Amino acid sequence: MSDLLSQIDKTRLPRHIAIIMDGNGRWAKEQGQDRLFGHFHGVESVRNIVEGCAELGVEYLTLYAFSTENWDRPEYEVVGLMELLVSTIRGEVESLHKNNIRLHVIGDMNMLPDYARKELEEALAYTQNNTGLNLVMALSYSGRWELLNAVKSIAHKVKKGELAVEDIDQDTLQQHLVTSGLPDPELMIRTSGEYRISNFLLYQLAYAELYFTQVRWPDFRKQHLYEAIIDYQGRERRFGKTGEQMKELSH
Repeated sequence: MSDLLSQIDKTRLPRHIAIIMDGNGRWAKEQGQDRLFGHFHGVESVRNIVEGCAELGVEYLTLYAFSTENWDRPEYEVVGLMELLVSTIRGEVESLHKNNIRLHVIGDMNMLPDYARKELEEALAYTQNNTGLNLVMALSYSGRWELLNAVKSIAHKVKKGELAVEDIDQDTLQQHLVTSGLPDPELMIRTSGEYRISNFLLYQLAYAELYFTQVRWPDFRKQHLYEAIIDYQGRERRFGKTGEQMKELSH
């Protein structure tokens, strides 16, 4: 693992990494257990990857913890996930604070049960002055939900005469997204061998490098994170320009 670590160029780290933590249910099934067993073990991976990003000096880590579509899962699983969320935050908040990690949440917090929302709000307040890694939890989140909300709030401002239609530009839309204070991710990792982005950060991932791995989330550890970053650093990021143009810009 230290060999992998030595291959990472610390001056060219992605500033923001986003992860779709997939495969908890399948991992549990392979162990002959129920899905919640997989989610429970996925927490250890979260702990490990948060630590890995903080050690490297990555500024932002966004984890897709619960999508708006996940509310349609069997009730026992949803309830179990909410209880796991609360117990995890309660158990980890002290460690986050001690390591100067600031917690953020993006998503429809109104859909969360009161006890979960209360726990989250306390953790957000407790870590709000920390200046290290920004850990962003996407909870009850989906990209289409976010874009729809942004469009509605812009339309509302136009209707009230606070905003002229001709003044609406990309910045206007960006300011109305739940990620308005965050840089866009440069690297998106999805575990468990699925090759799609599943309604995650649809606007923000426009120029992200996408990395897919067969590893199930409960088995994902720092060495897998390092492999993804090494892969990312081997790619040429052109943003629609040619490789030659990018070389000229860097000189």
